[in-house]
Amino acid sequence: MKNTLKISLKPNEKIYLNGAVIKVDRKVTLELLNDVQFLLESHVLQIDQASTPLRQLYFILQVMLMNPDGADDAYALFRRSLPLMLASFSDPEITGTLKHVDRMVGEGHIYEALKAIRGLYPRELKVIGGNDDQPAEVQAIRPELEKRQAAQAGAAR
Repeated sequence: MKNTLKISLKPNEKIYLNGAVIKVDRKVTLELLNDVQFLLESHVLQIDQASTPLRQLYFILQVMLMNPDGADDAYALFRRSLPLMLASFSDPEITGTLKHVDRMVGEGHIYEALKAIRGLYPRELKVIGGNDDQPAEVQAIRPELEKRQAAQAGAAR
């Protein structure tokens, strides 16, 4: 058996575990004994926070993790979006990490892919000059992202 993972949650905190939303009413520690897909509430990105290309890519993967019923559609959106992201950046650290993200997603390691994208946020801001204006290619997928946000919000209730 692989190593277990212990996660401590504060009162009223949520965790998204294999598509289920779990909210605790008191401080609790969960011990995950096998491989599961999870996302802590503090790592959940709202649609209005998806203001840069990498944050939008993160949001797409987040939908895959939080809403398994919509994962196929989100995966298709990821497949369409990734080439746009790779074409939008010339920074070797960002493009290299995006290629690694592609491999992780292909292997079903969504949480690790999300973590890798979060690690690129500071680099992205430097590359885009501290400006979170979206390239036209990314603006084009925004309606689809907003639709996914609405579906995700419904699933979380």
